[in-house]
Amino acid sequence: MKLRHNLWLFIALTALGTNQISAQKKKDRVKEMMEHLSKDELVKHLTIIASVEMEGRKTGEAGQKKAANYIRNIYKNLEIEALPGTEDYFQIVPSEAMKRMFSPKLNDSENVVAYIKGSEKPEEYVIISAHYDHVGIANGEIFNGADDNGSGTTALLEMARMFKIAQKNGNGPKRSIVFLHCTGEEYGLHGSRYFVNSKIIPLENIVVDLNVDMIGRRDFVYEKSKKNYIYLVGSDKLSTELHAISEAMNKKYTKLTLDYTYNDDKHPEMIYYRSDHYNFAKYNIPVIFYYSGEHADYHKATDTVEKIDFDQMLKRTQLIFVTAWELANRIDRIKLKQ
Repeated sequence: MKLRHNLWLFIALTALGTNQISAQKKKDRVKEMMEHLSKDELVKHLTIIASVEMEGRKTGEAGQKKAANYIRNIYKNLEIEALPGTEDYFQIVPSEAMKRMFSPKLNDSENVVAYIKGSEKPEEYVIISAHYDHVGIANGEIFNGADDNGSGTTALLEMARMFKIAQKNGNGPKRSIVFLHCTGEEYGLHGSRYFVNSKIIPLENIVVDLNVDMIGRRDFVYEKSKKNYIYLVGSDKLSTELHAISEAMNKKYTKLTLDYTYNDDKHPEMIYYRSDHYNFAKYNIPVIFYYSGEHADYHKATDTVEKIDFDQMLKRTQLIFVTAWELANRIDRIKLKQ
């Protein structure tokens, strides 16, 4: 009897050890993917997206369409599919849909939308969004928009690359991941509004929107600081659970200073209402907005690639990636506040 007891004890301990090793490998896999996000890839893509050839990417103009084609071709090269319902990755946003009293007349434009189908819960969607338009050319000067929002656009491309590698390795996301590149943000959040209103994805199936807009610089507050930081907006407004997950992922993996200055409803900048995430939040879809703040080159021709802090940008991209990974792979989708 004693021998048999010891044998069962040995088997139980072995199984426990194996489970612990397996769990550790799973944890390490996320860290490994995060660490393989590439600064070189960020530099490569942003150098092209914010180049003079893109002519400032004004909504509906030739430069914006060049950028759209570049983004589409990256997804094709990565073998990431177009979202069903688009026209070869493009969701056409007609001029009429961008008509607003405060906005100039804009030509027809297009959102660029790619996705990776979830392996277990494909009908639930985690959206990662960034606008890729900017303000074009003024007085003969090209407004390259490296930070605004070449940085967010580029971060999406690099996260998409890593999600696709995971899928090819048999470890793809359980929920579907949508990479939404919005047009018309600079003139009234047009592309994201059109995407949401089109219901190309049923709104009740969207778990969250993680929106990335200007993550490549240090702002006036942190310009002399050595801190790795990011401003977060909206994480606690619709889902306490989302806020907790965001905090936990940062504590575990990236250890950035999470600054909630702009999350205050009374803040005069009213950032919560000023980027594409708000068009999701209006429909009670939880959001997080990632933002590194305003700097001296905001909306100027001097917002150029050589001023981007790519080390900071990479750390911020890592945080967004691990947060998206957790939201896509956890057993239960996040819940709204009751």
